[in-house]
Amino acid sequence: MKLKAKADGPISFRELFKKGDTSIKLSYIFMGMANILNGQIIKGLAFLALQIGFVAWLVVNGFHALSMLQSLGTKAQGWVMDESLGIEVQQPGDNSMLLLLFGIAAIILILLFIFMYIVNLRSARKIFTLKQAGQSLPTLKEDLNSLLNEKFYITLMSIPLLGVLAFTILPLLYMISIAFTSYDHNHLPPKNLFHWVGFANFSNVITGDIAGTFFPVLTWTLIWAVLATATTFFFGILLALLINAKGVKGKKVWRTIFVITMAVPQFVSLLLMANLFNGSGPVNAMLQNWGLIDQPIPFLTDALLAKVTVIFVNMWVGIPVTMLVATGIITNLPTDQIEAAEIDGANKFQIFRNITFPQILFVMAPSLIQQFIGNINNFNVIFLLTGGQPANSNFHSAGETDLLVTWLYKLTVTAADYNLASVIGIIIFVLSAVFSLFAYTRSSSFKTEGA
Repeated sequence: MKLKAKADGPISFRELFKKGDTSIKLSYIFMGMANILNGQIIKGLAFLALQIGFVAWLVVNGFHALSMLQSLGTKAQGWVMDESLGIEVQQPGDNSMLLLLFGIAAIILILLFIFMYIVNLRSARKIFTLKQAGQSLPTLKEDLNSLLNEKFYITLMSIPLLGVLAFTILPLLYMISIAFTSYDHNHLPPKNLFHWVGFANFSNVITGDIAGTFFPVLTWTLIWAVLATATTFFFGILLALLINAKGVKGKKVWRTIFVITMAVPQFVSLLLMANLFNGSGPVNAMLQNWGLIDQPIPFLTDALLAKVTVIFVNMWVGIPVTMLVATGIITNLPTDQIEAAEIDGANKFQIFRNITFPQILFVMAPSLIQQFIGNINNFNVIFLLTGGQPANSNFHSAGETDLLVTWLYKLTVTAADYNLASVIGIIIFVLSAVFSLFAYTRSSSFKTEGA
């Protein structure tokens, strides 16, 4: 009697083991045996070779990498007395950084092997199902043709997936793991070891010594993100309305003038602005020559003025982007609605408030969310314009205008407090992800996506 698949899907692996023949049962111990014993020799040998290679790696390197992941090293580098030579010689020690990296890589390899083991069982289940149905098994040529036709997406995605695992997932897991260690300027490998500390770094950032820096920087980051996004958005729309207003001549010329700021590399504009607003820069020199001021205005060295200056400069580089998008929306607005509103006696402000602005906001809502998150992580404007200055002696490796992302940079490059920097990176990610999901799912664009 032939066994049929369940109505809701294929049989489970437990049922497969009970109902399968010897070749199927052997596949649970030796990968690919169901393929080898049923004529799919090359495919079965590939599974078996994968298993042998994995077991060999596990014995030679894998178990050691996993065991060292628990302690991150026990033998520190240092000088010991060599009795035979009568002098001190340098003793090589464990490198906690490499041990952590190899341990994470070992876990990823084990997960990949588990995935391939499941693929092996699925292949055995397919063999069992086809034999029960009295159908012939696919040959190697048919499997290869399948990978080039109906399963071509698997072939295309396999190499990029390996790249994502090696260059995205592995570094990301490594960065997250650093947040739970003592990897700072006092525990720099390979000379020093670092170890697991649990949530101590998070506690230090939120309620400990670093909280006095974290919360002011977080507050300024959110204020900056809101103001930088709002100013470029509203002034960009205003500029688009002014250029596209009836009676304005040379619309293309005006658009071109403002778009030129986008053609210049942003870092060039920011460095130029930093020189213009310098204490001895052209702006202060011009104001002094005109007799308007006696002393240079501290645009970039006073805490409040520096924050106002960076917001102003960000408007210069951000308004043209919003202006272009808003221009495209305005030129495609339904003229019949506007004409009907004018006939009903609506003024320009009422038309803007009830027709123009809602449609602009509807289209640009996802872009606004993206701009807000981008401003939270806006490294260039702050770093190239003020470098996070002016300094604050009460802050740990941060200045008055530092954002979380620029503070993170200083914690790694200047202070070498990699554990704190990792905590800040995790907080930035959580903050950005939560806000993006919350804002986007409540936007009109998302709610009417199906329509």
